[in-house]
Amino acid sequence: MQFHLNGFRPGDPTITPAAGAPQTERLPSSVDVLIVGSGPAGLTLAAQLSAFPDIVTRIVEAKSGPMEKGQADGVSCRSMEMFEAFGFAHMVMREAFWVNETTFWKTDLDNADKIVRTGRIQDVEDGLSEMPHVILNQARVHDMYLEVMQRSAHRLVPDYDRRLDRLDFAETGISPVTATIVHNPADATPTEERVRARYVVGCDGARSAVRTAMGLELKGDSANKAWGVMDVLVVTDFPDIRQKTLVQAAGSGALLIIPREGGYMVRIYVELETLGDGERARSRNITLEQLITGAQRILHPYSFVVKETIWWSVYEIGQRMTDRFDNASDAPDGPLPSVFIAGDACHTHSPKAGQGMNVSMGDSFNLGWKLAAVLQGRAAPKLLRTYSAERAAVARQLIAFDQEWTCILAAQSRGTGNPSKFQEYFVEHGRYTAGVSVRYDSSQLTGQREYQHLANGFEIGMRLHSAPVIRLADAKPMHLGHTVRADGRWRLFLFADAAHPAAPDSPLAHLCHYLYADPNSPLHSYGRPGEDIDAVIDVRGIVQRGFRSINLGDLPVLLRPPKGRFGLIDSEKAFCPDLKNGPDIFDLRGIDRRKGCMVIVRPDQYVANILPLDGFAALSAFFSNILLEQGG
Repeated sequence: MQFHLNGFRPGDPTITPAAGAPQTERLPSSVDVLIVGSGPAGLTLAAQLSAFPDIVTRIVEAKSGPMEKGQADGVSCRSMEMFEAFGFAHMVMREAFWVNETTFWKTDLDNADKIVRTGRIQDVEDGLSEMPHVILNQARVHDMYLEVMQRSAHRLVPDYDRRLDRLDFAETGISPVTATIVHNPADATPTEERVRARYVVGCDGARSAVRTAMGLELKGDSANKAWGVMDVLVVTDFPDIRQKTLVQAAGSGALLIIPREGGYMVRIYVELETLGDGERARSRNITLEQLITGAQRILHPYSFVVKETIWWSVYEIGQRMTDRFDNASDAPDGPLPSVFIAGDACHTHSPKAGQGMNVSMGDSFNLGWKLAAVLQGRAAPKLLRTYSAERAAVARQLIAFDQEWTCILAAQSRGTGNPSKFQEYFVEHGRYTAGVSVRYDSSQLTGQREYQHLANGFEIGMRLHSAPVIRLADAKPMHLGHTVRADGRWRLFLFADAAHPAAPDSPLAHLCHYLYADPNSPLHSYGRPGEDIDAVIDVRGIVQRGFRSINLGDLPVLLRPPKGRFGLIDSEKAFCPDLKNGPDIFDLRGIDRRKGCMVIVRPDQYVANILPLDGFAALSAFFSNILLEQGG
């Protein structure tokens, strides 16, 4: 990370100097963004918005304090990439259980009284991401988001013991939504608070009050199947207790083992009874003892002795989603959205797909930078229409995947499934469960594929697939994707052509000169007077030469720009291939070595477009559809 740009400041550099008045115990009369719910979706959004000192955000939560245990635990590779942008991926990697292998067990065909391992596969294919698939208590993920918020200029913390009572909508006005909130602390009489907000985001779960106020409902089907889940400390002789494992015992049901962080705890999913039409699992009064007995029966003849149960629950499998994720009019010229929903408030599914928390956080990461751009006046409010369009498509993919996966599991449990086909499906959908298969369609934010051939490994509409590089100035090995922070900025990666960057005919040098010196370039059109050159669009250059064969001073000034009040040189914008450890980034990501290219990356780490190095007009045209000129 970089700090001391505008003068030396002692202490922890991850703590941003406080801005404005401290957060009060009572909610303010008006805010820019009111977030309802402090689950993974709400905290992702709050952490992202807390990075902007000029945006007033508050997050309300009906519970009396932060989560401590239970609920989701799977963190996909894609979510880990996002955590890197927030600065705490390394903390998750240190603490979490890494999912390396998945094993499969079934009843022995030669001895129905025992189960045997029928296969094992690598959980994440090589090269899919630099990040692992890990397991960590959702509460710890919350803790890390809360720390990001507390270190922000706002020192943002959730307002607990606050339940949304109703939302009132005005047709006009800067703050068109009024939220009535009941503050109900355990040691005091309930009081009512009213907050006017420019935007409200409901991250308040499957029983969302915000969704109800919007007149939306979750629609879909239930598979009429109940499963139990428990986090336990056990003594067992089952050999794969520290592997992600699916066990299918004929006549006894299915069981899924998810090892947990810390080396001892394990999560067990146990298949339970089929429910009747419209029946809820809670009507069966299923007990913890039934879950334990079911696990023991499925794992027989191996012993399974529970010493402590940390958390347990019973749930029904069902896949449902809302028609839309905002309150905008369907008419192109109709009212723009002022209320949004994210996470379980707009889509629910089986926990076994392992995507609930991950997709919920992806919703908020998509929405957060868009809200910030609009609130800061850098983009028109119509940008907010893209949230529902993009994330509803992702939710539909999730629902389809979960329905198919649930059917396959059910067939295996009945003994009617093909074990080899099951494992083939598992491998085939590995990219989906890793979270890296999301592709946004062509739109205002995602370009056509006219120049995709210039960088085939950076697929337009998909997340930036990072690769190793060497930072030129200090020879530091690192990942290029780790330069993308959750700060709302666009990224423009310039991959050099075959010419030397200092040569008179260098296309890279010509592009850099245009971007840096031309007052009509996107860097100046969308920046404000007095802002650094990279305030809105952060440009990074990747040359083809090894770091020992080129000097930083040989590169255009855009790749070593003066910044801050002292005009200090930012020497961290130029990179070279890693020529020591296998294929370099140009080969790994299919970059045209002769022509080079521009790769435009959205603030949420998705590739927005690829253009040739001489595509000055196309670059300007792309950003003109998104950003507003600032007179900079």
